[in-house]
Amino acid sequence: MIRTAFFIALGGALGSMARYFLSKLLQTTTWIDFPFGTWAVNLLGCFLIGLLTEAAGHYILPNTDFKLFLTVGFCGGFTTFSTFTIELLSLLRTGNVLSAAFYAGSSVFLGLLAAYIGIQVVRFFS
Repeated sequence: MIRTAFFIALGGALGSMARYFLSKLLQTTTWIDFPFGTWAVNLLGCFLIGLLTEAAGHYILPNTDFKLFLTVGFCGGFTTFSTFTIELLSLLRTGNVLSAAFYAGSSVFLGLLAAYIGIQVVRFFS
């Protein structure tokens, strides 16, 4: 149990750092008032968790600790629902209703699509 918790914590720390740096990099390269960094990171995280979950089901991931390290730890730390909601509220508060609607709708729809594509990638190659 302690070993599993360690792997999850390590994955979470690495995922959180990856989210921070990738989100900042993406956000500083855009010129529009839209939380592009968080949006892109969350969609990539959806793809990764779909890919990893399906890979685990096909026994491509070597053991449970490694699966938990990648899914619960890394993907859990990498994606961020709390940041998504506060950015969505910020868009609404500043009157950017169309941007807020696009952000919410596309995050959910494209997140589902990304997870599905991740699953299909593993199925195609296994």
